[in-house]
Amino acid sequence: MSEHVYAYGVLEQQELSLTVDGVEGATDLYTIDYKGLSVAVTDIDTNDVERTDENVQAHDDVLQTILDHDGGRTVVPMSFGMAFKNARTLKGVVRGARRAFRKALNDIEGTVELGVKLVSTGEEPADLAGIREALSAMAMNETDDDLFSDRLLLNRSYLVDREDRDEFGAVIDDIEAEYGDDVVVKYTGPFAPYSFVDIQIGAEGR
Repeated sequence: MSEHVYAYGVLEQQELSLTVDGVEGATDLYTIDYKGLSVAVTDIDTNDVERTDENVQAHDDVLQTILDHDGGRTVVPMSFGMAFKNARTLKGVVRGARRAFRKALNDIEGTVELGVKLVSTGEEPADLAGIREALSAMAMNETDDDLFSDRLLLNRSYLVDREDRDEFGAVIDDIEAEYGDDVVVKYTGPFAPYSFVDIQIGAEGR
């Protein structure tokens, strides 16, 4: 029997029971509650999880499953590797970070994260500023550009209301139609809003 719990994300308090392809092969996801919050977890055999490609992908896939379940859920994602000795230890961590989790849930309620990269095929579009403005107008928040390549013209994550996803996608379609000769558009998501949540949890007690 597994002694430890692995945490994926925090939600408004609710009962959630799903079959997943989780970290370290876990399959049964459930929630641990603490004062209005629920943490989505699976049981696990260790509290020192190896950072393999498979485990990282499983962590992201489970968050995606929660995000999409039954019409959609708002979830504050935990960073990879949040394994705890037991439910009691996890509740102690949630108690210490409860205000931060509550604020994060309020800030991202009903939203998803969408990623957009514009890669130049040679010439910069004449109206790059207009492209940026059109995307920004559809978002509640956005990250700064991470232009790690000379060919990258835009590389941002956008926090978008779940109900505005189709409209945001239509803006992407318009960009591709008008500037497709000048840029390659890479559009990803929806994701849990990793880029818009910054809650630091220490290793003490885990």
